[in-house]
Amino acid sequence: MKSYIIHFIRHGSIDETLSGKYIGTTDVPLSDKGKIELRKLDYEYRYPGCQAVFTSPLKRCTQTCKILYPEQNPLVIANLSECNFGEWEGKTANDLNEDEDFQKWLAGDPSVKPPRGESNADFTRRICKIFESIVEGLIKTGTTESVIVTHGGVIMTLLAVYGMPQAKPFEWVMDNGFGYSVRITPQLWQRDKIMEVFSVIPEKKDIED
Repeated sequence: MKSYIIHFIRHGSIDETLSGKYIGTTDVPLSDKGKIELRKLDYEYRYPGCQAVFTSPLKRCTQTCKILYPEQNPLVIANLSECNFGEWEGKTANDLNEDEDFQKWLAGDPSVKPPRGESNADFTRRICKIFESIVEGLIKTGTTESVIVTHGGVIMTLLAVYGMPQAKPFEWVMDNGFGYSVRITPQLWQRDKIMEVFSVIPEKKDIED
């Protein structure tokens, strides 16, 4: 039976001064260091080929696409954006330490959301809905290998919801420029909404390469 391979890739790194801050829908570009690191990864590692590329609209993702897949014309999908942290955008956990809602949100309360932002539940519903739509489109068109360039939070959540082996979101953590490959078998997907996580990407090139 035909299966469908999707490669999830986390965007390159952003400005180090933003480290530790909640940067969700804030549209910051890749840092110069992030661009250099991606090009080095592309040289030393092997990124998978594909028939189609999907990306979050935020600059750090579209710029990652241009570096890793310059020949592709990616399909930009708004709902692949990172979680909207609302008024918490640009702040650190230390900045928000006295905020009771933040503490509840951090503890995983699905009903709490950042002011003018998304709750964990809303974020999960949004990205699951668009991912299921993408999978449906791939199956309908027979597109057997694709890449999704998006954010760490998006990838970790989708793998926690649909991935086998089962694991919590934080167990799917990955560095910038890295990600996971999954295999979707239509019958299993339609019955149980399950996908097999089978590889970490990119792969280190052999010396002979």
